[in-house]
Amino acid sequence: MRAAPTPHLATGLLLAGAGSVAFSGKAIIVKLAYRHGVDAVTLIMYRMLFALPLFLALAWWASYRQGGGAKAPLTRRDWMGILGLGFTGYYLASFLDFWGLQYVSASLERLILYLNPTLVLVLGWVIYKRRITRLQALAMAVSYGGVLLVFGHEAGLQGPNALLGALLVFGSAVSYAIYLVYSGELVRRLGSMRLVGLASSVACVLCLAQFALLRPMSAALVAPEVIWLSVLNATLCTFAPVLMVMMAIERIGSGLAAQTGMVGPMSTIVMGVVILGEPFNGWIVVGTVLVLSGVFLVTRFGRAS
Repeated sequence: MRAAPTPHLATGLLLAGAGSVAFSGKAIIVKLAYRHGVDAVTLIMYRMLFALPLFLALAWWASYRQGGGAKAPLTRRDWMGILGLGFTGYYLASFLDFWGLQYVSASLERLILYLNPTLVLVLGWVIYKRRITRLQALAMAVSYGGVLLVFGHEAGLQGPNALLGALLVFGSAVSYAIYLVYSGELVRRLGSMRLVGLASSVACVLCLAQFALLRPMSAALVAPEVIWLSVLNATLCTFAPVLMVMMAIERIGSGLAAQTGMVGPMSTIVMGVVILGEPFNGWIVVGTVLVLSGVFLVTRFGRAS
């Protein structure tokens, strides 16, 4: 007899898909903002400036309202973990991503970031000595082959800057993978919403401090379009996706939510072509299929470990 479908399945899939598309839209907004002469330091400052009140509110709600009553007070070890994860997972990963988008297309950026599960697998092998199966290794090779295929095509268009951009975005993916590997203990202790709210708030403050240290205040005078794009980035493509993905995981689990997230790279390619006028050809199609197939196999057959 077939089991009854989970009542929250449709809602969970919709939330996971919408969150993935919204996350992917970040690259499109960043590329649009760069057309107005702004640099990565200033652009990420504005994104985090508008996102900070939202993440502070999330941290407060998760600490004092979620589930009723105040949560356990944070220890010194908790704060050290939050500072470290805020630096790697949200500050450094975001800044390297924004910087890399100055040199590569939104499509290539999203494909590189989508390699994240393979990087988590490698870090688990390096740090915790977790075994990588032959199938997982083959799936990883397929994914990286797809990225190299798209990168080779883009290098012919962008020149040497494509390599710099790809390395910066890959560094962003590595930084976020480090966050995922080390966040498990704090997620269990603090809860996912509380940790995201606190760690993201730390990252916002770091981005604001970075701007204050590296740029004169006159650099904050940007085109009005940059301000409105940053507001959109902070709300629709930063804060809202965090909530949607977290709610999706609560309903359908992390595995199915991750697989639903495969719509993200495809939506980035479509938006890149329609909104930014980026090229679309057989190389990008084949590369995307290889990346998605490899990551799907890594996530599907990596559950047991």
